[in-house]
Amino acid sequence: MAITRISRVYTISLPPELAQKAEALAKRDCRTMSELFREAFRTYYAQQSRKSLQEIGEYADGRNPGYTEADVPRLIQEVRSETPARRHTRTRQ
Repeated sequence: MAITRISRVYTISLPPELAQKAEALAKRDCRTMSELFREAFRTYYAQQSRKSLQEIGEYADGRNPGYTEADVPRLIQEVRSETPARRHTRTRQ
């Protein structure tokens, strides 16, 4: 009976100085190197996600400079009240 591994295994390379810092940090925090790198990736990923949301917000500000959050319910109601054919035409513009 074979045991199936759920996690994927990666091999990474670090320069000696960075490797020493990572090992010291893992030892200080009583973590394995895998735990340390998983947490580092989670933090990096969250940072990139926030950056993407900020970029989307900046794009939206440029497209609709006069709208505020208070306008959202009214705008949703306007779009929902349009006929489906008009909504389809509007998205193609």
